[in-house]
Amino acid sequence: MDLAIKIIFIVIFFLVTLYIGYYCRRKAKTSQDFVLGGRNVGPWLSAFAYGTSYFSAVVFIGYAGSFGLAFGISAFWIGIGNALIGSFLAWAVLGRKTRIMTQHLNSSTMPDFFGKRFNSKPLKIAASVIVFVFLVPYTAALYNGLSYLFQVCFSDAVPYWVWVLIISVATGAYVIVGGLMSTAINSAIQGVIMLVGISLVIVFALNLNGGFMASMEALALEGGWALTSMFGPDPIHLLYVVLLTSLGCWGLPQMVGKFYSIKNEGQIRKGSIISTVFAIIVAGGCYFLGGFGTLFFTGNAKTVIPEIVSRLNVVVIAIVLVLVLAASMSTLSGLVHTSAATVTFDLIGTKKEVSEITKMKLLKIFVVVFILVSAGLAAFMEYGPKEFTKDIASLMGISWGAISGAFIGPFFYGLYWKKTTKASIWASFILGVLIAVVSLILSLTGVNSKLMSNNILWFDFADSIYMGVLGMAVSFIIVPIVSSFTKKPENVDQIFMCYERRVIVPEGEVLVDTKDKVYVTCGKVDELQ
Repeated sequence: MDLAIKIIFIVIFFLVTLYIGYYCRRKAKTSQDFVLGGRNVGPWLSAFAYGTSYFSAVVFIGYAGSFGLAFGISAFWIGIGNALIGSFLAWAVLGRKTRIMTQHLNSSTMPDFFGKRFNSKPLKIAASVIVFVFLVPYTAALYNGLSYLFQVCFSDAVPYWVWVLIISVATGAYVIVGGLMSTAINSAIQGVIMLVGISLVIVFALNLNGGFMASMEALALEGGWALTSMFGPDPIHLLYVVLLTSLGCWGLPQMVGKFYSIKNEGQIRKGSIISTVFAIIVAGGCYFLGGFGTLFFTGNAKTVIPEIVSRLNVVVIAIVLVLVLAASMSTLSGLVHTSAATVTFDLIGTKKEVSEITKMKLLKIFVVVFILVSAGLAAFMEYGPKEFTKDIASLMGISWGAISGAFIGPFFYGLYWKKTTKASIWASFILGVLIAVVSLILSLTGVNSKLMSNNILWFDFADSIYMGVLGMAVSFIIVPIVSSFTKKPENVDQIFMCYERRVIVPEGEVLVDTKDKVYVTCGKVDELQ
């Protein structure tokens, strides 16, 4: 009976997801509709798409479990940082300017933005390669997190690879059929499931130990009072985690891309509030729950949250399974959507003119390719040699560190500073990727651990969390330094006019000419009354 209840919940979820993909097929007839939804996505859909792309099984299973064990209750600060820095400030600082400039440049992806903003096809191609290569480990981490939960809750009745296959097929189907609007609507539904699910699991999980105060006392007795303190046993490491997981999303194309498609600039404020509340509940709830992980630890950080879930009522377990499935599929759909668009528009499209029919075919083909590569890596990490096995937190750290380390400075300064130069963008790309690769090599070889044990090094260069934050800091610093002594860009004043010529009216933001006789919105020109 318990197994039947779990399966029924999952089957219903899959049927609804696939139906939405089928329903949205008419809204994905062109490549621009497939990628941007006609730049007509409302604040609720945009905010939920942002939030569900942000928080997945990687957070719920990997980060909540690992950092809950390490920091205890203070892991909750990671969720607060995700809400305030990763959601509210990201929308406030990047949202409006991203929407305006990408529309002005007619850019569909982050690599396309770099190419047009700095008039450089090589920059566009380099950014595309970075996106495609380094989003793969993130997706593999997502597969791992989701599959571990399913294995525990189904008692290993279904092999790991079967869950990977099911998730891949379902996600690929609704992205291929419905494009961005399918992803956005599914993300909204999946977001509601996540809000309800995380609230339920926290209440029921705390009751396993007699409620909140009893759980706190048990945590102190089991792991020490440091795990119940405000900043935990290692506040410096905690700060690095907050920075990587919060500020890091400012440079991630699958996150920033949500600002491209929002209906108009007037919806940015609504979207920022919705996404912040969503992040407080979902991210804050995940890390708060993970803070009690020591009470359920059985020797593997990956199974801390699954162990908590497996002890709950069967209906709650089924809801949580759907919760994590929803979170993971929404993130996976955002990743494959971003990667497919990047390859189609920024790699293939740079070599020759491609017809609309061909673009649509290529988009769908690369959705499949990216899913296959990511699923293959996830399987290899599970079944391959132990020396290549990385935990979920490390995989995500490698991905976020490399991409944000390469992009966060160039994107921010590209939106705000006219004097940003092409050479500074190259410097950030190279250093961001180099830092991530060095970290990965040191981690695989164990050289860094030996040097630290001999007190030769004080900084953990093999830790993807530390190196990810280092990469972002270098990106923010290197762009203005290199820009100060390299050739200034041309025609930049014309690009930045897209900000200066906008005014606020009751309907939103519009473009006006110098005589205020006409306004331009969504590409149409009308006489002012």
